[in-house]
Amino acid sequence: MIGHGEQIGAFKQAFAGDRPHHGWLLTGPQGLGKALFARQAAIWLLAGKPGGEDFDGATASAAASLVAAGSHPDFRRLVRSEDDKGKLRAVIRVDEVRALQPLFRQTPSIANWRIVIVDSADEMNTQSANALLKNLEEPPEQTLFFLISHMPGRLLPTIRSRCRTLRFNRLSDVAVAAILESAAPELDEDDRATLVRIAEGAPGRALRFAESGIPALVDQLEELAISPPAAAPARAQALARSLAGKANTARYEAFLELAPAMIARAARQRHGPALVQALALWEASTDLAGGAVALSLDPAQVAFDLGVKVAALAGR
Repeated sequence: MIGHGEQIGAFKQAFAGDRPHHGWLLTGPQGLGKALFARQAAIWLLAGKPGGEDFDGATASAAASLVAAGSHPDFRRLVRSEDDKGKLRAVIRVDEVRALQPLFRQTPSIANWRIVIVDSADEMNTQSANALLKNLEEPPEQTLFFLISHMPGRLLPTIRSRCRTLRFNRLSDVAVAAILESAAPELDEDDRATLVRIAEGAPGRALRFAESGIPALVDQLEELAISPPAAAPARAQALARSLAGKANTARYEAFLELAPAMIARAARQRHGPALVQALALWEASTDLAGGAVALSLDPAQVAFDLGVKVAALAGR
């Protein structure tokens, strides 16, 4: 873990006492490392709270090996399941929550704790949220819940009230660069600098875009955002052609996220009428990008339309 020493300290301090809180709500923008924190904290507890810096004392433990293999009897991770076609469902269903109940009816098998990570709590529907709430209101003994949330305001107030909140903040560019250097050492210096710039303090975001071709796509978007009006349509068309076809699916999906995000960054630097115009571009680009895959819109046309919106920043 890099950059979240305050949160690690608060968590470990809570377990220095006799009655630590049973529910922990980990909040903050996506990509900050909340899921990694939950996993490492869980392993640390399952390993018996070994000494050492941060949670490092549990790294080589038997608990770590069992969690990595998905076979620790006292550990569960609640996520969206796949449907019959192998696609992730839109929500965490109530059936997934109910499947946890056998775990709660028995004492911990090999550890002092039973641990459930909900990743993410934002993806629960009303039924599953209420089912989990019952466990939070009457927690089984020696059971700990980690609820990961990128948008805690959307959770049931009763769920928030049953948990202790740990807020995670955006990391510095230096910290993001260090994480990239450790996790993706094959990146060259220019690509790493580009990824740090678009990460905006969220290393998970940078790592998602670390694959080949994405940093170059960012460079193309940034050039488009400053293109002269006369040159913008041709450049947007060239970019759209480069994103068409199944071979470019990963780059196209990244583009659907990157283009609105670039407009949002530009909007944050503007005031008055220029801000109003940039916000209108952002809203239109977000709507278009958000429905592109679900509505099976033509990738080349979507990419061109989004490219034109990015290029419109140059005249604002």
